[in-house]
Amino acid sequence: MKTTLPTDDVFNNDCFRAIANCTYDWESWHTSAGRLLWVNAAVERMTGYSPEECLAMTDYPLPMVAPEDRDKISQVLQQAQADQIGNDVEFRAIHRKGHELWMAVSWQPMFHGNGKHLGFRTSIRDITERNQLREQLKLHAAHLEQLVQERTAQITQLEMNRRKMEKLAALGQLAAGVAHEVNNPLAGIRNAFALFKADVPAEHEHFELLELIDREIERISSITHLMYQLYRPSAQCATSFLIDNIIEDVIRLLEPAAGKAQVRVEQEAETGDIQVTLPEGEVKQILLNLIQNAIQASAPGGTVSIRVRTHGNTVKVQVADHGSGITEENLPRIFDPFFSTKTSTPRQGMGLGLSVSRSLIEAMGGSIDVMSAPGSGTCFTASFPQFIQQS
Repeated sequence: MKTTLPTDDVFNNDCFRAIANCTYDWESWHTSAGRLLWVNAAVERMTGYSPEECLAMTDYPLPMVAPEDRDKISQVLQQAQADQIGNDVEFRAIHRKGHELWMAVSWQPMFHGNGKHLGFRTSIRDITERNQLREQLKLHAAHLEQLVQERTAQITQLEMNRRKMEKLAALGQLAAGVAHEVNNPLAGIRNAFALFKADVPAEHEHFELLELIDREIERISSITHLMYQLYRPSAQCATSFLIDNIIEDVIRLLEPAAGKAQVRVEQEAETGDIQVTLPEGEVKQILLNLIQNAIQASAPGGTVSIRVRTHGNTVKVQVADHGSGITEENLPRIFDPFFSTKTSTPRQGMGLGLSVSRSLIEAMGGSIDVMSAPGSGTCFTASFPQFIQQS
């Protein structure tokens, strides 16, 4: 599109000169060779340079353009001198005071009414605010994308957890059903075997085998009890007691196992009289499982440390060992039913202790957390509510 000027001398006409000077955008008129003939007053408002200073520049407008964009503006001037038309080319201008502004330049050739080529005009608009809004929009879009990714990851994790809980629930229900069905014939076997054993004198050459069978029957009974409790924990009434007393009882119960493993169990002294109102038997079972696991994970000569702390209405019992630790691969699975890292150690349980312990403590409104790394030992933290609502 051409710009055709009236036949009158525009710049000798005060009316047209006033219009041009009052134009909001930064307007310039160049000869066909690119030399600046005129620039309006808006240049000083936008760049701090007066029209007179611009007219004195030999390479206008490059001194007012950021060095990174001078090649771009030189190409614009070349295209304008070739009578090409361009629109909204963005560049950075440097204000006389040193700060940077974003501009957009458009240009087109100009012709006199008689068809004479008069050069070209440029129109430059300040788009700093527009550019800032665009950058803010980019930041908001990036932030929104990050939020979407985070929410998607959370939804994926929740879905995985839901499926895992469904599997665990089905497994627990199956375990409870199996345990219930096994207990009935097991009771009959136990009673029949007790009668049989009573008729065998202790001096009999196979009496030790009978003792072994008796222990294995008891072991099967213990496993089925844990399987049943994994899905249908027995409801116990909450009573008030000192948590330190329960820990001492558990340590005494595990003294034979600790002695056989040559492991020392130490309870932190002077933890204070911390009283809780919880199902005492279930608390004892949870701590028994955790401390027993720590003993089994410790090497001969090792130490299991027990530390009790309160945080608000929460009582935290930490059980730490200095064993081989748990691998990163196994750490997320240690609370799964029937999962055990003790596969190389015979007669060390069926991988139900931690599952049952977590089930019991979560039913109270508490939790079990674990920190472990290969070669650095393991620390379980059982967080009990200090009080549990009586049903």
